[in-house]
Amino acid sequence: MSEFSGATLMITGGTGSFGNAVLKHFLTSDVGQIRIFSRDEKKQDDMRHDLQARYPEHAGKVKFYVGDVRDPRSIADAMPGVDYIFHAAALKQVPSCEFFPMQAVKTNVEGTDNVLHAAIEAGVKRVVCLSTDKAAYPINAMGISKAMMEHVIYANARVAAERGGTVICCTRYGNVMCSRGSVIPLFIDQIRDGNPITVTNPEMTRFLMNLDEAVELVRFAFVHADPGDLFIQKADASTIGDLAKAVQKLFGDTGIKVIGTRHGEKLYETLMTREERLRSEDMGDYFRVAADNRDLNYDKYFVQGKVETEAEESYTSHNTKRLDTDGVVKKLLTTDYVKEQLRLATGG
Repeated sequence: MSEFSGATLMITGGTGSFGNAVLKHFLTSDVGQIRIFSRDEKKQDDMRHDLQARYPEHAGKVKFYVGDVRDPRSIADAMPGVDYIFHAAALKQVPSCEFFPMQAVKTNVEGTDNVLHAAIEAGVKRVVCLSTDKAAYPINAMGISKAMMEHVIYANARVAAERGGTVICCTRYGNVMCSRGSVIPLFIDQIRDGNPITVTNPEMTRFLMNLDEAVELVRFAFVHADPGDLFIQKADASTIGDLAKAVQKLFGDTGIKVIGTRHGEKLYETLMTREERLRSEDMGDYFRVAADNRDLNYDKYFVQGKVETEAEESYTSHNTKRLDTDGVVKKLLTTDYVKEQLRLATGG
């Protein structure tokens, strides 16, 4: 038995990397039904056939809904009977969002608002929304849209809590290895084709998580969240240069070509800002950042003496635990994608 026993779970953007990882975790569990909500009917059909072939005894508990978070009616039609939601639908490609920022706004900001309004109206018990390190001190359109998404989450969480209904919270995590948009599959393809790996900046640092860790972060948030909480995993990081070397250690050395920073990229990423760190709670493997529950009547909040508004430093991919090349190799080997690609490369 679990907190999901007999429940109906909906995953928005459910045909993506995160949705597939959630299915792996929940399909054979005692969850009652899993609803995959997404706009790509081809990916849904592929997922349906794969489930029927590999998990025939469990495939019937997965239901597919074609829709778009931008379309409130399609969300509302999929919502009746849903107990819990993992909201993963998003535009995530940094360069694409730089060229088409309003598309990021429509999906990441307006789409999230649509999902949360529908969830509140339908009486959904809990919603966990997925955000990104690029939302902290954002400098690109994707990060800015995700930062606005987080504020939409907190505003809706406040309203839902006042009504005594849906509990809404947020998770924020760094690069998920081998997910859509990850550079690792590109590196492997370049090596397979005999080409040098293209690296933007070898000194650039990024957080590294695998898909299982992303799912565990969401599950942890689901169990422990109060309305408006933000949850962050303590994550390892590496330089892009060491990541490239680690991939070449596994798949072969074809050289490295430095091509320069892409549109909207940072030298390092931030998972928790200085302001958030001041009001964070260390929960072991995770940080919880509690919601700011003050209202707009600031006259009530008189403070004497020095007021602390930020911690000494934020939590970044520069100041977290930095993996060396061998450490990155071990981390890569925790992903199903890399293990499968190694099997194919060796003919195993």
